[in-house]
Amino acid sequence: MDGRQLTAESVPLFQEGIGLLLSRWSVLQLAVENEWGGRDSRRKAELLLSDVFSFFNNSKEPLYIDDLENILEESLLSLNTMAEDGSIEEVAEKLMIVHEECLEGNYQSIEKMRAANRSPVNHVRQFNDEDEDEDDDDDNAGTGEDNTTNMMVDLPNSRPISNAVGTSTDEPKTKQKAEAADDGWVVVSSKRNKGRKN
Repeated sequence: MDGRQLTAESVPLFQEGIGLLLSRWSVLQLAVENEWGGRDSRRKAELLLSDVFSFFNNSKEPLYIDDLENILEESLLSLNTMAEDGSIEEVAEKLMIVHEECLEGNYQSIEKMRAANRSPVNHVRQFNDEDEDEDDDDDNAGTGEDNTTNMMVDLPNSRPISNAVGTSTDEPKTKQKAEAADDGWVVVSSKRNKGRKN
């Protein structure tokens, strides 16, 4: 660690930076929100913040990113979660950078994260019609005529799919035979074995 310590001014800012980074880590947030680690998932995430801070602040030996990655991975495991998307390494690297910047008295990364946190981005959001408030007595408010919901979804790096209610996607169509039963249910054949011949 080359003998440098965080100043009294930089300690709370570094703690905030850790919290901001961890709050932006989608794997951790999904595990907490869905309580994959049990009812105390939020407490486990808060413990991670404390463990990361202790790793940086209490270590008398040089800091190695591999040790930090192990702390992050063990915390995810306590939440019954595994990240195989490279995010552990990415979060660990960003934490090391923020720590180094705080040692130098540079808080620009933390300021940028603060500004970015003010306007969160939703990946899935409910589609709201302006006239939906007027139709409060309608049981199908927010749904189409065929009882499907109108939901807007942001898909990163995906091809455009136009799928408004009643229209088709640009996916290839497969012929499926459907038979209407007497009680109104429709039986649809399985696509699993289509195209395979023994």
